[in-house]
Amino acid sequence: MGKAQETVLEINLKALKHNFEYLKSSINTSTKFLAVVKAFAYGSDAVEIAKYLEKLGVDYFAVAYVSEGILLREAGVKTPILVLHPQKINLSKLIKYNLEPSLYSPYILKAFIATVENHTVTDYPVHIKFNTGLNRLGFWENDIDYIIDKLKGTSKLKVISIFSHLAASEDHNEKEFTLNQIDTFKKIAAEFKAKTGYQPMMHQLNTSGIINYPEAQFDMVRSGIGLYGFGNDALVDSKLIPVMTLKTVISQIHMIEPGESVGYNRSFKAPRYAKIATLPLGHADGIGRQYGNEKGYVTIHGKKAPIVGNVCMDMLMVNIWGIDCKEGDEVIIFGEHPTANEFASSAKTISYELLTAISQRVKRIFIS
Repeated sequence: MGKAQETVLEINLKALKHNFEYLKSSINTSTKFLAVVKAFAYGSDAVEIAKYLEKLGVDYFAVAYVSEGILLREAGVKTPILVLHPQKINLSKLIKYNLEPSLYSPYILKAFIATVENHTVTDYPVHIKFNTGLNRLGFWENDIDYIIDKLKGTSKLKVISIFSHLAASEDHNEKEFTLNQIDTFKKIAAEFKAKTGYQPMMHQLNTSGIINYPEAQFDMVRSGIGLYGFGNDALVDSKLIPVMTLKTVISQIHMIEPGESVGYNRSFKAPRYAKIATLPLGHADGIGRQYGNEKGYVTIHGKKAPIVGNVCMDMLMVNIWGIDCKEGDEVIIFGEHPTANEFASSAKTISYELLTAISQRVKRIFIS
């Protein structure tokens, strides 16, 4: 790619392919692979990412909400799509677009049964979510009889999978808790099979689970952040490639004297002569106000330039003292150096939040 001439988010599809193949190599050939493309594919571009992964042979997609699934269907994506957090108001649309719901509570189970009874479908694929310790969404273990009773009352549904979500699969200090989650899920699956007479697909592992608990890959695994280049582990991160690089340019350079301030509220006051570059992106583009005042840095010609002053809506300022650069030069916000993890950690947050916050007004450029 040529040098950036405006604020852009470069999306490297070759890196996506590398990450997908690396994660696939960590599972059995018979294990299905579900790619998580919610939140605009972690801030990249859900349609382009899904289309590319579909060509690579991914088995399933997952989105958070029905509207995200509709976007993919209208773009021509044919692969099965699991909706992780469907809402009652959208269930008819879910059926219209052949999306598969996670049924996670008595409320949503009853609502979906009532909805599907008004449609001319049979064996509609659904996924039953169980809570094994994350305490976010999901039925409890002792809800199995209730679920089966409700399922027996309709011929419209077919349980394609039962699944759960690990709470701390990346934290080696929580190994005992994670193993207990896995054991609980196995018991749930065994009871479900014994009482229904059939065994749906099982899936529980996220990206960190794929890496740390390969013995629990069951029938399918789910990966989100790993596909985009982060494995929540320094060793694994070294084997993955960040898919997204956020770039911009220097709009203007100021020389300021000792005691002069930069930005709103005069939060940065120069202790000595300083050289300040203004960049055309800000908190409306996804670089929040938790950055700034030397929390976070960018790189210009490979050299670090700390963010100074408060981040503005459409601009931020960096200290470029000692860097040989000029107006119009390219600036790397995050990519390989610094990575999104490194950039985010400077403000005590995580790559997930940083990536998914990148505004839709930032131009996406695809590298294939």
